[in-house]
Amino acid sequence: MKTLNVLLLILVLFHVNDSREWPMHTVCKEDNLEIYYKSCDPQQDFALSIDRCSDIVTRTFNIRSAIVLRHSIKELYLKANLIINGKTVLTYSETICEPGHPKLVFCGKKKGEQFYYEGPVTLGIAEIPQGDYTVSVKLTNEDHATVACVDFTVKNYSDY
Repeated sequence: MKTLNVLLLILVLFHVNDSREWPMHTVCKEDNLEIYYKSCDPQQDFALSIDRCSDIVTRTFNIRSAIVLRHSIKELYLKANLIINGKTVLTYSETICEPGHPKLVFCGKKKGEQFYYEGPVTLGIAEIPQGDYTVSVKLTNEDHATVACVDFTVKNYSDY
């Protein structure tokens, strides 16, 4: 019986998980607003948190975020898509880091460095649209390598 238990323990410990997806993380869940995220980069997850969902609608709110960079950032490009019912309805892109014109504190970071940010963020939107939808965000560097990729699931039942 002991041999069977040991064998089962070894199988559990060394079981290869066939899942190629990262888990869904909860950013916040309050009253009528829920926000979740999942890394869409198969090689890397990252950490993100905020204090309260209700802070997001104040336009500027505090976040905590961390990631270990797999690629250096000389140039950084953001592409975001708003997806409703599986269809992209809005696309936004912006250059975040350019040589000599860094917009954010992590511009110029090297591969292997840890990026940690704790502080204010402004989304630049007046309100979060009502409904269930996905916001897909991808950051790529000058070599078109994925620096970070995340899909946010937003569920907003607020009636403004």
